[in-house]
Amino acid sequence: MRHRMNAALAGGLLCLSAGATSAEEARYRFEWQGGGGYVMRGGMSFDADLLSGGIVMASDLTCFFIEGSRDGDPVGRWALSMLNEETSWVLTFLPQSSEFAVFGEGAMMPQAWNMDGFGTDCGAGGFGFNIGNAAQDLCIDGTLILASQVPPERPFPALRDDALSFPADACTGPLMMSALSPISSPQPKDLTDVQ
Repeated sequence: MRHRMNAALAGGLLCLSAGATSAEEARYRFEWQGGGGYVMRGGMSFDADLLSGGIVMASDLTCFFIEGSRDGDPVGRWALSMLNEETSWVLTFLPQSSEFAVFGEGAMMPQAWNMDGFGTDCGAGGFGFNIGNAAQDLCIDGTLILASQVPPERPFPALRDDALSFPADACTGPLMMSALSPISSPQPKDLTDVQ
């Protein structure tokens, strides 16, 4: 009897262990070349089980960060732990083609990374990115950067890189302290009529 209980316990632990290791992450890095010498680099991760689905959304991400520069000089950054109730936060990633959705029919504003369609809500000292119907562009210090704009339909690929490491403020988790209260979550803003 004791042998059977030990075997059952060992089998149960083995199943739990297998379940824990099957939650694999897919990690991607990306680089966006804007106008006027502006560049944005970043990375993201999500549960690898989502790779077989059609779309990965902002709420699916476990890690995310972006860092901007102009002619090699840093101009700002944003990371997932900075998310709060006021943040514009829309992300649409197409894992089967390894690219972010861009403007097109049915996708008026597929990306709003700490930046709404007016390009002015990234905050004082803030940094954001947006793809809408007018352009792909950046927000720096609460201001739309017109010089950064490129056509809204230009492809925006990402590269799978499971060795990618993230800054500490890029990832969610039980111990992450973000600006979101534990009982609320950001609601997408209705941005269909702007950029």
